[in-house]
Amino acid sequence: MEYMQAPAQSSQGHILCCTCGVPIPPNPANMCVACLRTQVDISEGIPKQVTVHFCKQCERYLQPPASWVQCALESRELLALCLKKLKSSMTKVRLIDAGFLWTEPHSKRIKIKLTIQKEVMNGAILQQVFVVEFVVQYQMCDDCHRVEAKDFWKAVVQVRQKTVHKKTFYYLEQLILKHKLHQNSLNIKEIHDGIDFYYGSKQHAQKMVDFLQCTVPCRSKTSQRLISHDIHSNTYNYKSTFSVEIVPVCKDNVVCLSPRLAQSLGNMGQVCVCVRVTSTIHLIDPSTLQVAEVDGNTYWRYPFNSLCNPRQLEEFIVMDLDIIRDQKLGAGAGVRSNKHTLAEVWVQKTSEMDTSQQYHCRTFLGHLLNIGDLVLGFDFANSNINDEHLNKMNPHHVPDVVLIKKSYDRSRRVKRRNWKLQEMARDREGMDTDDERQYQDFLEDLEEDEALRKNVNIYRDASKIPVESDTDDDGAPRISLMEMMEELSLADATGGEGADMMTD
Repeated sequence: MEYMQAPAQSSQGHILCCTCGVPIPPNPANMCVACLRTQVDISEGIPKQVTVHFCKQCERYLQPPASWVQCALESRELLALCLKKLKSSMTKVRLIDAGFLWTEPHSKRIKIKLTIQKEVMNGAILQQVFVVEFVVQYQMCDDCHRVEAKDFWKAVVQVRQKTVHKKTFYYLEQLILKHKLHQNSLNIKEIHDGIDFYYGSKQHAQKMVDFLQCTVPCRSKTSQRLISHDIHSNTYNYKSTFSVEIVPVCKDNVVCLSPRLAQSLGNMGQVCVCVRVTSTIHLIDPSTLQVAEVDGNTYWRYPFNSLCNPRQLEEFIVMDLDIIRDQKLGAGAGVRSNKHTLAEVWVQKTSEMDTSQQYHCRTFLGHLLNIGDLVLGFDFANSNINDEHLNKMNPHHVPDVVLIKKSYDRSRRVKRRNWKLQEMARDREGMDTDDERQYQDFLEDLEEDEALRKNVNIYRDASKIPVESDTDDDGAPRISLMEMMEELSLADATGGEGADMMTD
């Protein structure tokens, strides 16, 4: 039998499938696609169901062997993570396309449609589409496990301040919340004279120490303790401790400087009032309005102590007041405050109204006081203070009374306050019963000092609707609505407060 050679210009003919006899275009396998698929499954060896691990606490997926990554549902990152699970089983096929199939978000199932190609039987290329289902299993990651354990830590930052009042700590707490530095901590413990921050790595603890040194005047020391040592790999396991001591001076404290320090600050008086503590101690001389700032290094070189604690504040009533307009400062004097007004006042204790005992002093509160106002101050004339710098001073240069701040009705201020602050979640040990009064003092300081609250996030308190009348306004400083933030509160998106955000 002879084969006739087909003319070159003729079109390609069809052949019959060697299995079912259907006419098909010629191909290397001489089979139709349906028969070829019955003979060969190119997806063989690729698992159709795979497990992925998910941490509910931090909402991260496990990327083997030990890293955890944040991935949103149906994101490119999640697709890449799932395909890596199949990588070892897809070495003999060619991946053409991959995409998600929709599944219920709470079904703990992720479905991916894959398109693959493979060369089969005499060089024929077969393409196939199939679905792989990924089952999400919950597993707590190492970081969250350490947080839950609350006793696994590599480094601790011990912040201490040897004072009676915690105003500086309340201010520091707001700074930490604003810059979100508490998020890396495994645990926060509050004790009677400070706070301990526990961290899983030394780097996070060092970051906190650097932040503290930039925001409050302090000094720090570092120590470490050897926990274990592997002699084969020569690795050491240490626990580090960072001790941070904040200067023992708070806002509204009266201090007595050393003569050398007072001279270096512009020949200001030795008896000064601390008006603010930020990264430096802000001091004002109540007799001349001279102001100066003392940083941490200067303080530890020439230390000074608070002469009285806030519980020793006494209430005075202003009997007479005379504003001093032209105050001439001596040679080498420093900067004077423009926000305060110097005045001479005669005051009388509210507890001694039945006597004729009055006190004369100079004050930096001339812009706030009027005759008949109540003011809080320290009575030097009737107190026994043991301070090395004060004892060496000329008694004629020590004032009888140092006025600190104007006094307002606290109950009215609390009732009218329509804002609040956030707080860090922490363990409280050995808490003082006086803490609530100290916290109210800090809130009042925020109302009175605009510069202090610039670094604090203040939130509008929707639960408090202040009721006001003309008789309630006693002139107490307040925080405007412009300075308040709306507190963001989102619940689960399937219900609760987040339900309104869902759209069809």
